Formats: sequence, C-alpha cells, structure tokens
Amino acid sequence: MDNDQLRLAFRSLNGLRDLRVRFDSADDCLIQNALLVPAEEDGLIKLTDGSTEYMLDTDRISWIEIRPPAATH
Repeated sequence: MDNDQLRLAFRSLNGLRDLRVRFDSADDCLIQNALLVPAEEDGLIKLTDGSTEYMLDTDRISWIEIRPPAATH
C-alpha cells in the first residue's frame, strides 16, 4: 500500500474507532480513538489519539485492522 491508499483507508478514523497496525518484523501498534492527521508537506502518514502522534512506515505494514465504533449507551 502506498500513502495515498492508506490515507483513503484511514478516512473513516474519526476519533471513535481503534486502529491496529501489524508491521513486518516489529510489534503491533494499537491506536485507540484514532484520528488521521491532515496531509502535510512532508507527505508522511500521521495518526493521533489526541495526545500522541504516530507516523507509519508504509513499506513495513503487513495489514491493518480498523475496529467499528464503540457502542454508546
């Protein structure tokens, strides 16, 4: 997947969904309440949980899991 494909896949991340990314030869990364950071000049894929910003190495991603929004009561 390239950056454009990932950015398209991550459009649904609105702060109410969790994202798990599995990397080749690395630990999984779980981002709770993930939000996609708008594109910047550096071209990197960045996500945030509201307190931490995560940058993804798209060349090392094996797969991603976007969990459905948590049910509200």
